[in-house]
Amino acid sequence: MFKINSKTYFIRHDNEIRRFINQNSKWIHIINKENDFKKFSGLQDNIFEIDVKEDTFNQLENIGESKYDLIVVTDVFEVTEDIFKFLNALNSMLNNNGKLIINSINPKWNFLLSIFEFLKLKKNSKLRSYIHHKKINSIAESSGFELSRSYTRQIFPFKFLGIGNFVNSFLEAILFKFRLGINNYLLFRKKQQTFKHETKTIIVPSKNEEKNLAPLISRIPEFESDYEIIIICAKSKDKTLEEAYRIQQENKELDILVLEQKSKGKGAGVLEAINLSRYELITILDSDISVDPETLSDFFKIVESGRADFVNGTRFVYDMEKNAMKKLNHFGNIFFQFVISLVINIRLTDSLCGTKVFRRSSIEKLIGWREKLKIKDPFGDFDFIFSASYSGDKILEYPVHYKARVYGNTQISRFSDGVKLLFYFINSYFIFNISKND
Repeated sequence: MFKINSKTYFIRHDNEIRRFINQNSKWIHIINKENDFKKFSGLQDNIFEIDVKEDTFNQLENIGESKYDLIVVTDVFEVTEDIFKFLNALNSMLNNNGKLIINSINPKWNFLLSIFEFLKLKKNSKLRSYIHHKKINSIAESSGFELSRSYTRQIFPFKFLGIGNFVNSFLEAILFKFRLGINNYLLFRKKQQTFKHETKTIIVPSKNEEKNLAPLISRIPEFESDYEIIIICAKSKDKTLEEAYRIQQENKELDILVLEQKSKGKGAGVLEAINLSRYELITILDSDISVDPETLSDFFKIVESGRADFVNGTRFVYDMEKNAMKKLNHFGNIFFQFVISLVINIRLTDSLCGTKVFRRSSIEKLIGWREKLKIKDPFGDFDFIFSASYSGDKILEYPVHYKARVYGNTQISRFSDGVKLLFYFINSYFIFNISKND
């Protein structure tokens, strides 16, 4: 099998895998026994070695009957003689909506590696079947998977007298769209077979929304599963907090929790509410009623049916109600959508719509992302989307009819927040598209 005797190469691969691992998730890394990865990985407990010279499928059966949330396969997929059978075996080992990461050598490196072998600069490799991600997609779907995304890493996989890391980061940053890295990553998601009603938390961040709260809460639909409503009230000029308590007292048939926000900013307030939430699916519903609360049923159904891990509302499909969004904001949103698509390599039409739904498991990803970035998201919406994308979640959009607010004014500081976002995007770009070397 192919080997690169570079500690840097394997450490970067180890770091790339870590972005998809949750502390509470059950996962396993299946690697080729002849691969040198194990010598340098800090994830020893989760490694299962495969001898590719023997029957691969018998060895997979020895892993046990446990179901996993994540399976990583390194240096095995390209030598398997029955791809369909291999994918089926992995599918049976995953929980619903579990993820499969297949790591293999980028076929664009074939010619160069052959030259290295001819010059005796590397060990001769066993003939492998290099399969492009577009060709494997239909086979994966037949095996019960869907391809979430694919990308490459490590254009220059060496330290090279101390300048290699800089050279690699520079090349990855400017050439990542061309998929030139030696390591190819295919991220698959197991399709859920059945619809499942799940418990729900509806978080309503509120600031200066006294007159909007009552009509908003009255329009939240009833659900077949248990659900709670958390109204998190920031310091306001009107009586938002008092109104929230009044609604709580007059609607005792509903499970309503009212919180007085201690931190500053919408994103921080939402996190306060999340920390006290109890249920599996979490949604954020802005209290300005610019999005119809009735649409929450459809948002939740997309996740409950297994079609996505994260659903984001988009305001740019239907015509907006007059005065719903100022022209400057509209143009700003178009610009930011272009930048966001460039950063996360997923085409979204909206990112600042306040309505979104995600799983409780996303919280750990969100906290990890905020610690990694160390730059504050002025809105909070980008942290949710970027952390979901970075950890490999399937993101879908749901179109909403965007309406003008009836009471109060927008809480956004357009120019100061816009400048903060530019720095946020620049830092995120490098985190998404450059492999770590330490």
